Formats: sequence, C-alpha cells, structure tokens
Amino acid sequence: GKLGGQAQVRGVSGTWRDLTESVNQLAGTLTTQLRAIAAVSTAVARGDLTQQIQVAAFGEVAELKDNINQMIAALRETTAENAEQGWLDSNLARIGGLLQGQRDLGDVGQLIMEEVAPLVGAQVGTFFLAADPGDLAEAGAPACWVMRAGYGLPVEDPPQEYRLGEGLVGQAAASKQSIVVTELPAGYLDVRSGTGTAAPGAIVVLPVLFEGESLGVIELGATTPFSALHLTFLERLVATIGVALATIQAGRRTEQLLAQSQRLTTELQDQSAELQRTNAELEEKALQLSEQNRNVELKNMEIDAARRGVEEKAQQLALANQYKSEFLANMSHELRTPLNSLLLLSRLLADNRDSNLTSKQTEFARTIHASATELLRLIEDILDLSKIEAGRVDIHPAPVELADVCAEVEQAFGVQAEDKGLELRVETAAELPSSITTDAQRLHQILRNLLANAIKFTDTGSVTLEVGLASPRTLHGVPSLDGARSVVTFAVRDTGIGIPGEKLAMIFEAFQQADGTTSRKYGGTGLGLSISKELAGLLGGRIEVSSEPGSGSVFTLLLPDECPVTTPAASGVPPRHVAEAPPEGADRGGPILRAAAPSTVHPAPDLSGTTVLIVDDDVRNVFALTSALEMHGLEVLYADNGLDGIALLGEHPEVRIVLMDAMMPDLDGNATTRRIRALPQWQDLPIVFLTAKAMPGDRESSLAAGATDYVTKPVDLDELLAIMASWVTGNGKATVREDGGQP
Repeated sequence: GKLGGQAQVRGVSGTWRDLTESVNQLAGTLTTQLRAIAAVSTAVARGDLTQQIQVAAFGEVAELKDNINQMIAALRETTAENAEQGWLDSNLARIGGLLQGQRDLGDVGQLIMEEVAPLVGAQVGTFFLAADPGDLAEAGAPACWVMRAGYGLPVEDPPQEYRLGEGLVGQAAASKQSIVVTELPAGYLDVRSGTGTAAPGAIVVLPVLFEGESLGVIELGATTPFSALHLTFLERLVATIGVALATIQAGRRTEQLLAQSQRLTTELQDQSAELQRTNAELEEKALQLSEQNRNVELKNMEIDAARRGVEEKAQQLALANQYKSEFLANMSHELRTPLNSLLLLSRLLADNRDSNLTSKQTEFARTIHASATELLRLIEDILDLSKIEAGRVDIHPAPVELADVCAEVEQAFGVQAEDKGLELRVETAAELPSSITTDAQRLHQILRNLLANAIKFTDTGSVTLEVGLASPRTLHGVPSLDGARSVVTFAVRDTGIGIPGEKLAMIFEAFQQADGTTSRKYGGTGLGLSISKELAGLLGGRIEVSSEPGSGSVFTLLLPDECPVTTPAASGVPPRHVAEAPPEGADRGGPILRAAAPSTVHPAPDLSGTTVLIVDDDVRNVFALTSALEMHGLEVLYADNGLDGIALLGEHPEVRIVLMDAMMPDLDGNATTRRIRALPQWQDLPIVFLTAKAMPGDRESSLAAGATDYVTKPVDLDELLAIMASWVTGNGKATVREDGGQP
C-alpha cells in the first residue's frame, strides 16, 4: 500500500524482464500522479484555492485530474463570490449602522464621504443635497442641488450648486440613473497629495433616490476604474442612504409640524380665551343696553382698540427711533473721542517740527492720519444716513453758479484723478443756465459721492462730469421735475468696472454694494449712493444710473432749476454770546467742492502766550490737545470735570478761552457752561465746545447753554487754531461745524 515501490526480480530476462520494467514504469507514473493529486488536495484542504493539478495524465486519471481542477475552480469562484457578498453585506450593514440616529444632513454627507471614498478606492468625492424649496431665493425657482460635503477636493473651489440637468450632477438627478465615465479628458480634475498630483481614471455619479425622488447626488473619482464589486456596492449603498436622508428629512418635517402645531394650539387657546372674554363682555353689555346701544358700543370699542393699536405702534416707533438715536450718539462719541487723539498726534508727528523723525517715520504718521481721516468719513456717512432716516435734514435753497460748480469739481478731484492716471473732464452744454436755486451743500455732497465713486472704481480711462439740460418732453415720474421750467442734469460718466444689470437697484440700498468682494477690494460702507439718493429726493430730483460691466457706468443727477423745498433752519434763536450761525450743514462761504487743506497753517501771532483752559474727562484728548497747543506757544490748563474747571477759572483770571467737552460725569459741558455764564466776570469769555457728540440737536443744546462755538471731534488742528485766534482777538464769527469733516 506504500507508493513509490519497485519490483525487484532477479535472474529474469526477455519477456519477464520487459514485463517487470513495464510494471515498474506504470507504478512510478501512478505514484507521480497520485502524489500530485494528493498535494493539490492537501493545499485545497488548507484553504489554498490557487493550486491546479499540472501532472500529465491519461484515461481515468486524466478525468479525475480534470474533475478535481474544475472542483477547485468552482470552489474558488464560490469562495470569491461569498467573500464579495460578505464584503458587501458587512460594509452596507456597517455604514447603515453609522447612518442610524443621524439628524444633521451635513454630518451625514461628511460621514458618507469619509467612509465610502476610501472603501471603494476613490481619491476625490463630493456629496450634493437637494435644496429645500423654502431656501430658494425665489418661489418657483428650478430645483437645485447644493454641495454639502467633500473628500480630497483640489485647492480650486468646485461649483457649489447645480440646477436640474446641469452638468453630470444635475443630469444624474434628472435622469435618476448612475453615470460612469472611464476616459476623462486631460485637465478635467487633479487628485492632489502632499507628494504629487495625478489625474483620475474614472468618475461615477450616483443619484440618491427615495420613492423615485432625487434627494441627493454622490460623485466619486479614482485614479483607476471602479470594479464591478465597488459599483454594485455603490448602487446598493445609495438606496440605504436615500432611506437615511428621507428619515432625517421626515424627522425634521415632523419637528417643524409639531412646533407649528404647538404654536397654533397656543394661538387657538389664546384666541379662545380672548373670545370667551369678549363674549362675557358682550353678554354683560346686552343686559344693560338696548340692541341699538349695544351695536354702537361695539363699534366704539372697535374704533378705540384700533386707535390704541395705532398709538401703541407710534409709541414703539418713537421709542425705537429714540434708542437708535441714543445708540448712534453714543457710538459717535466713542468713535470720535479716540479718533481725535489719533488725528492730532499723527498730524504732530507728520509735521515733524523738531526734525527728529526720519522720512519713513513721517510717512508712517501721514499714513495713520490719512487712514483716520478715511475712518472719519465712514462715521459721517453713517450719521448722515441716520439724520436722513429721522427726517432731520434741512434744505436751504440759494442761487448756485454752475460755472463755479464745474471749476470746483476740477479743483477738488483733478489731483486725485491724476494720481490714478485718469483723465478728468468737465463738459457743459451751450444752453445751460448760469445758475440754479438749490442747496449748495447738499449738491456738493451728492457730486462728491458720485465723483469719488467713479474715480475709485475706475483704473484706466477717464471720468467725465457732463452738465446739461434734460429734454423738456421727458417725464421723470417726479412732480418737482415734471413741473419744473427746466431740469439740469449732472451726469458722471466713467470707464470703470461697471455694474451688472440685476445689481443696479440694490446699489442704492444702505450698506449694499454691487459685489460682496467690492468692499474688500475698494473699501467703503456702501452708504454713499443711499445718502445721495435720499438727498436728491430732498432737493426735488432723482438719480438715474446705466451701466455695462467692463465698460463703465453713468450716474445722472436730475435737479429742477428751482428747488421746491424750503424748510426752516434746525436751530432756533441763537443764544447770547454767539454770532448768527449758519444753518446745519449749510455752506459757510467756501466753495461747493473744497480742495485738500494745506498741510500747515500757522496760527495768529497773538496766540503765543495765550492761556487756554481744557475741560475734558478723557486723558487721551487732553494729552493730544495739550501737546498740539503747547507746540504752538499756548499755556494750557486742564480740568477733568466741570466743577474743577469752574474752580480753575476763579484761580486763573488770565484764561482767555475755554475748550469744553460735552459728555462728562456729574456735571456735563452744557451744565458747566451755564454756571460759567451765570458769573458776571465770565459773560464774554469764549467757550468753544470740542465734543464727539454730532447727532441732530446736540449743537443747538450747547449753543442754548451759552457756548460761543461748536466743533465736533475729531478736530482739524489748523481749523481749531484759526477759530481760537478769531475769538481771542475779538474778530470771531460763528464757524459752527457739525459734519465732523475737515474743511
């Protein structure tokens, strides 16, 4: 029974010898075949299904070999199928378990990307969810699929959303069929890692369906084509994901409906209680009054309830406006107070009177001063908008020479345009009248905003102001324009970046710009055009705009030749010690558009040695003012509250002028001024308010308290010295300035 043995017959020859050799050869062949079969059988028994019987065989042994090989192949295929099925079942079960209990759709998307992409050998992937119809910008807008998660995405941001049928994502959602692409064009997508970049060899786009509805789309990309096993896995997985998404959405809808139901129940209970109270009242009235009196009483009750509702709304509106005004006043004070020190000290450093700073350091100081000035302009825009919304902007019509307007535009904006390499042109029509009647200051403000915007948003080319007359046959939709003898147009034309048509209406809204990126590139608050639009309406006109992206824009201000608005000045009768002040915001004798102030203006000679008292509780302002005034030869006394200020006046009769802050603890600037004016020896002492309060009514309150002049922080040093010199020498005129800007 042992294989490998040989017949050993001695002393035979001939036929017996041949027979012996044949037997031995047959035994050897059979031994080799059986050992080969035994070896493969042993390997299969140990789980190695890669072996095949390779030994040569004939007859029944060959059939046995072939049967065993076929059995091994069948067993190998069955084992592979079982392994694949096990892989499918285990991974589907595992991911299905991970999806259970999830409540956030974004978390589900990220979980799917992190689990599925590595599992199928994908290097990049995205997960899109169908947008909630309530989140779409417009009712009835096309369905949209928004990217909620990604895996291994390149640095460049891919599109964030697709419409139905748009791209492969939208097409998969529309057709509800998977899309597999195996031959991608060069540059279609990069798979990137820390060591290199490779192009994917295939992508698969699978819609996530539930009951025939596309809830989402999954897109995966791999450097090698996806195997049939992986594709089968993905096809089965999206069904599981669809159920999970539908469950989450159903849960969210259930929560929303529950909340709505609870809210409606509460409202119903309230209404029921209210109805019961009303019925009780009606029954009580019915016992006391006749049917006619009851009807009259019910009508009176309804009218009274409506009146109370209107009064309550009016009170709420007034209270909201009061809170808003108080907030803006406080914010104005808090912003202007440190800004005052910043402007004064940076100006002193930029002047470098002691010549102890390098040119680079003085340039730093100029940059700080310019930035602070720009911040001041932004604050003024916000305050202007608040005044307009509160209806506290007065219009003061007066004749305005159009030739002066054109000349001052060239003077004010010529250098700015030249610095940007732009050509500034001013063109006037031949039939233009010599003057119009309007508010010069408000016209200045509108033109400044339009021209500044045109220069800011134009990098090459030109900016043109065209002053002309509108066609008399044109209807503008504004009564003051349609009824005017003539309509003057101020068209600001530029060759800048332009504005998309759908954004034209939005740019006139407060805090809005044509593009979210504009404010980051060009700066600004988005208030200029909103303010200009409102001011144009106050002047009886309007602003029109036309634009083409990449070619430029045209903003046209239309004004009647006679401003229809005549409102009284905001301020009442000027108080004692104060010369007649110009109305708030009115032009003060200077040009309608002012050029930049000179860098240095020397104070009057008689200020040297003059004693000035500063009453201010903010050490920063006191330090900045003291440094600036002492540098110009003045003697400075300081008190941080009103009571100490009054005491210092009594101790120092040599004080020639007082710089008073408005907001101080215990005794504010107005109360301090009243006490000073109550003393006979200080009846004519100049008291100039330097304050960060710039809201409507602040100036009038201080003037009524006895202030000589009123200047808002941050102050321009040259202007302050000029004002002080005029009052110290007795030649002072009211230079009240409420806009906070520099002359």
